[in-house]
Amino acid sequence: MENQNRPVSFFRFEDLRVYHKSLDYFNWIIEQVKGDNPYEQKLILEPLANAAIKISVNIAEGSSRHKLQFVNFLKDAKTAVRECVVLSSMAFKAGAFTEQQYEQSKETLVEMTKMLGAMIVSLQRSTNREEADIDPKQDFNNVGEVDFEY
Repeated sequence: MENQNRPVSFFRFEDLRVYHKSLDYFNWIIEQVKGDNPYEQKLILEPLANAAIKISVNIAEGSSRHKLQFVNFLKDAKTAVRECVVLSSMAFKAGAFTEQQYEQSKETLVEMTKMLGAMIVSLQRSTNREEADIDPKQDFNNVGEVDFEY
């Protein structure tokens, strides 16, 4: 899946490994839905697929924003990952997932959580460095203000 020779995309999120991992996870869920039990599909696997969609969408939407906004979208993606953990547990408890499917789901979700967490930390560090580089003497918001002493 991970092709290192892939050309750089117009959409930045398409260059992110975690984005592709989330798409793969969604496709994996769809493969699991191919069973014929409507109860499992409607009550367990469809919500799981919807939560997986949220992961990809939050990564994509956030990538077009400023760094701090992107961090918030990545946090929302992590929330969707946790939602998938809960729904995977429910699928296993209800018999919709075998133990192997449950473990595979959880392994992928742990990996995505780590990837998203690393991105969040990296973006927060770079944002903090940029803020530290701002010279308070160059604060143009205060240009033209006069300090009066009474």
